[in-house]
Amino acid sequence: MLDKNGIAKRIARELRDGYYVNLGIGIPTLVANYIPEGVNVVLQSENGLLGIGPFPHENEVDADLINAGKQTVTMVDGSALFSSAESFAMIRGGHVHLTILGAMEVSENGDIANWKIPGKMVKGMGGAMDLVASAENIIVAMQHRSKDGQSKLLKKCELPITGLGCVKKVVTELAVLDVLPEGGFKLLERAPGVSVEEIKAATEGKLIVEGEIPEMVL
Repeated sequence: MLDKNGIAKRIARELRDGYYVNLGIGIPTLVANYIPEGVNVVLQSENGLLGIGPFPHENEVDADLINAGKQTVTMVDGSALFSSAESFAMIRGGHVHLTILGAMEVSENGDIANWKIPGKMVKGMGGAMDLVASAENIIVAMQHRSKDGQSKLLKKCELPITGLGCVKKVVTELAVLDVLPEGGFKLLERAPGVSVEEIKAATEGKLIVEGEIPEMVL
């Protein structure tokens, strides 16, 4: 199985030269550390930063320079700082090629729930609803199962919905899966040492397995 850094490293292979990419809170922020050599992307944070670099070393930390998750970050050459109003104009205007988000649940038809657990205090949905409504492509980085072993890849989301039918791909500690337009999770790759049977057992939603499933390359 993959750890959080392994999930981020695998998602980084989905980046393409010239992309503008929004990294959500949690595992997605780690993607900034694994951008493949020769691939030039511009990372966007909805609090008003275009051009995020890797996480800073201890001697590089600037407490005033943070991402949307309140983590300290670095800036690459040519970065820009601006208001959140301009940032959301960029998001809502469809200028972000790829959004990478965490999730608590994803359904087999691409619905995502990632902002609220009923009964728990939440400050708001953040930028997630704008992002899932506007991005060309959405990849979810998440754990395949909850702490009590229940599947988080479901037939239907049980938590409050963030967006409907918007997720295109899911990367977990067990697998890489496409969300098909007609519904269902198509298994593309399995994590090192993980069997197809383990993935089937961990997936409540419709799982489509065709032919030999390769082990993912990190």
